[in-house]
Amino acid sequence: MTKPRVAVLGLGIMGQGMAGRLLSAGFPLAVYNRKPEKAEHLQSAGAFVARTPREAAARAEVVISMVADDVASRAVWLGPDGALAGAAPGTVLVESSTLTTGWVHELAAAACQHECEFLDAPVTGTKPHAAAGELLFLVGGAASTLAAVKPVLSVMSRDIIHLGPTGAGAMLKLINNFMCGVQAASLAEAMSLLEVSGLDREKALAVLTNGAPGSPLVKILSARATAGDFTPNFMLSAMAKDINYALEEGERRGITLETGISARKVFQQAIAAGYADKDFSAVIESRRKR
Repeated sequence: MTKPRVAVLGLGIMGQGMAGRLLSAGFPLAVYNRKPEKAEHLQSAGAFVARTPREAAARAEVVISMVADDVASRAVWLGPDGALAGAAPGTVLVESSTLTTGWVHELAAAACQHECEFLDAPVTGTKPHAAAGELLFLVGGAASTLAAVKPVLSVMSRDIIHLGPTGAGAMLKLINNFMCGVQAASLAEAMSLLEVSGLDREKALAVLTNGAPGSPLVKILSARATAGDFTPNFMLSAMAKDINYALEEGERRGITLETGISARKVFQQAIAAGYADKDFSAVIESRRKR
């Protein structure tokens, strides 16, 4: 069967890997990025590089967005040059960015007005997972719509979980990243305390990472901090944004996420110290230099 034509909007850390997987699987691909130079290697591999999101969507049956935040998502979807203006009726729109549920519902309504299908399908994983096709899609929307695009999502993922109606994927993604941010902030403070106490760093970390606190995330972050390698797989500024979005979601539902408030402060201090564009494991390094 002929593979559907796909467009990817946003070629950041995650979008690059996702687009690469689609190309390698033989999907006809159009891409758009605000800085077109990021698309040069994809163009060499066979992708069409669009000048606008509208142009990319006009060439696709499935349009996937992977951008930084609500503001960026709104910019690629709406307006005269936005993807919605170019999408034909029946096109499936997949928003894989980490966003607020309020904007996701607004976008779903706009898609419906354009007679398009819509899924909110954020992913868990970082740069290596995107490149290897090992993302986990957390999906909100109609089961029938998901079934239609499953062959597209499958080449980018290790699993696809349908969580319920529109907004369900976005909500769980924020909860997931809220917990990751809290773990990272607590590890940063724990390592700061560890070092000022005079304990042997290597021995102490072996106890922490191999004991009850040693989640997969804690192991990865502590290893990166020990190596001093903060090349971004998931940017620190993005984690700060996600924590803030989760706090806002809690407030809208009458819940105060106290640990999230503390984690946000730790990440804000790291941003102020110049670590915004580093991997979020650099939050550990930011505490060492206080």
